Amino acid sequence: MVIDNFYNTIDKNNFYLGRISQVYRGNSVIQVENLSLLSHRKIKNESLTPSTINYFVVIDSTQGLFLGEVFQSKISNTVNMHDSINEGKPESVYPEICVDIIGLMKYGDTTFRLPEFLTVGITDKTYLANEVIIQKYLQSIEIRKNEEKSLPPFATFLNLSGQTVALKASTLFDRHLMAVGTTNSGKSTSALSILDKLVKSKKKLLIIDPTGEYDEAFNNQEVKKLNLGIDTVLSVGKISMQQWSILFETNGNTQSAVLSEAIRSLRYQNKISTKTIYKKDGENIQCVQQDLSTITAQDTDFDISLLPEQIVAESVVESSNRATQGQYVYDTFRANTNSYLVQKVNYQLANTSFLDFFSGVPGTLNLLAEIDAFLTTPTSSLYINTSQIGTGDGIGGMIIDLISNYVLNQKDNLPFVLFIDEVHRYTRSPYAETEYHSGLTMVAREGRKKGIFLFLTTQNPQDVSPILLGQLGTLLIHRLTHNDELRTIQNHLDEHAIKQVKKLNQGESILTSINLLQNIYIHVDKCSRKHKNETPRL
Repeated sequence: MVIDNFYNTIDKNNFYLGRISQVYRGNSVIQVENLSLLSHRKIKNESLTPSTINYFVVIDSTQGLFLGEVFQSKISNTVNMHDSINEGKPESVYPEICVDIIGLMKYGDTTFRLPEFLTVGITDKTYLANEVIIQKYLQSIEIRKNEEKSLPPFATFLNLSGQTVALKASTLFDRHLMAVGTTNSGKSTSALSILDKLVKSKKKLLIIDPTGEYDEAFNNQEVKKLNLGIDTVLSVGKISMQQWSILFETNGNTQSAVLSEAIRSLRYQNKISTKTIYKKDGENIQCVQQDLSTITAQDTDFDISLLPEQIVAESVVESSNRATQGQYVYDTFRANTNSYLVQKVNYQLANTSFLDFFSGVPGTLNLLAEIDAFLTTPTSSLYINTSQIGTGDGIGGMIIDLISNYVLNQKDNLPFVLFIDEVHRYTRSPYAETEYHSGLTMVAREGRKKGIFLFLTTQNPQDVSPILLGQLGTLLIHRLTHNDELRTIQNHLDEHAIKQVKKLNQGESILTSINLLQNIYIHVDKCSRKHKNETPRL
């Protein structure tokens, strides 16, 4: 497509700036023919302000039409320049404009694409981009070309007044999406706006809400709601030892091993239908080992309320007394070592909803059965409220790890988006050396092949695993102020964009993605859904 096709109503010479005078690998320089060409002017319905930056230009080249974005304008600081301006002779001043080349439309093409290794040439003519070219740019902003219908608009461009942002779901989620930003930067509001568009477009959603913040955002016809510990339960036999360690926040020394032995003993008691703990003090070691060896892979259930008492019962060692040789005896040192683990377990069990979540009452729903139904039902969405079973990071981390591993191991899933709010709460235990998100990391690595796409939010990208962060192809970046946080995301932004992150207002963000022609600056529109995130006034 030739440049005259874009300027068929107004002569393109009215938009002329100058010629390319310098070409670099990273950018190019336009030599403006005179200072008067940078003056503000209005042509019909188009208002042009070329004396500033952050606007688009089009370069007519032998290879096609290059689209560039201006990031620097300057004039030489000389005596002759000042004299020319003071004397009203702008024609003798020759400004320079630096541009980033962001797109190329070859002759015969109808949209812009990444220029790859191609760039402009010396003396190529440059013109201000008119509304027709900007509309063509907006149509080309998504690199992936397919017949998928775009989601409803959820934002407007900051540098293109009045232009809405409507992207395809695959553009946002193909390589997972994370929204980052400090508190009150508009991160959660942006997340709800995108969720709103997904629900309205009948996309499948699995929402895990640790605080109940989104409880009233969706109605029961749009999303099926589960409240863990209230109307939804889980069998203790479905939880792995690693997940129990996450739940009770064991340290990296002996606590995990002691917890494992206590659960193993209770599994044996449940196997023989005994409602008490398994006492080892004074028992023959060989007999105890024979009892525990009878536990099979099917013997997974146990009475979780007995766990603290069973941990105390595990505080035994082999007797050194000749009279009681071959027997377990109570050991005060081990009891003192295990006392901290007992306190942590008792603290979790003190939450009555927590116990209800694992024991359940007649008429309650089964969490994994509900997830199974969700995975195989078209256009259905599921909301899981975990706020009633404790606000600690341990229980939230365990639930996320459990669900992540479970959905990843299922076959023939229908594609869905897995939304997790404030994911930094579940990334690292203050006690354990291991990270919470082993299951989440596996979803980030392998989930895309099974149609599982992550949508995460966090206040601090530093707390997100570098492995998990490396798997994210799209970031919605709200205001960040700490230099360490900015360094964490610097691989996703150029130097100019990094400086802009500190200046973003509430609701404003930078959307960067491997599926976009370039990073875009947007203001996310607040949706009308109820959101329990209002900050009380003093």
